[in-house]
Amino acid sequence: MIYRFIFVSDEVDDFYREIQIDSEASFLDFHKAILDSVGYPDDQMTSFFICEDNWEKREEITREEMNTSSDVDSWVMESTRISELVEDEKQRLIYIFDPLTDRCFFIELKEIVYGKNIDSAVCTGKGGIAPKQLIDFDSITATTTSLDIDENFYGDEDFDSDDLDLDGFDMGNGGGDVTLDSLDDLY
Repeated sequence: MIYRFIFVSDEVDDFYREIQIDSEASFLDFHKAILDSVGYPDDQMTSFFICEDNWEKREEITREEMNTSSDVDSWVMESTRISELVEDEKQRLIYIFDPLTDRCFFIELKEIVYGKNIDSAVCTGKGGIAPKQLIDFDSITATTTSLDIDENFYGDEDFDSDDLDLDGFDMGNGGGDVTLDSLDDLY
């Protein structure tokens, strides 16, 4: 059988890729096909998630064996066939390509082609430019303007601490009443 998957990104509106892959291929083969289709290097701890219809994550298929408890099934890309976990059209998956920020592609099995096989995965459709694989935090901080932190930064500029009613306000320091002077001592 051939599985025809479509995947999109929530970061780039016109981005999509279509990959056809044999149902007996491994998730590692699928992983490599995705990376090839978007031009990403294979240097991240990526993972797949089998999802519910509402994109709620269920089983995780990891790039490497993780030390998990024996009570939980452990799925590794290299040793898991796609057909073991994906059986129906419209099945949804998430592919995490940036594990530090949990950025991902949303994948759906669009079609199952019965009676045919292919040797290796093929990207059969593409549109748009893939999002960058990793967020460059250094460039973000370099381009971020400084915050104007003044007396109005934390709240209402009309706030007057004299208007604060402290009757019965307990700071947990022995149950005594708190005075405005003791609040000032805290800071």
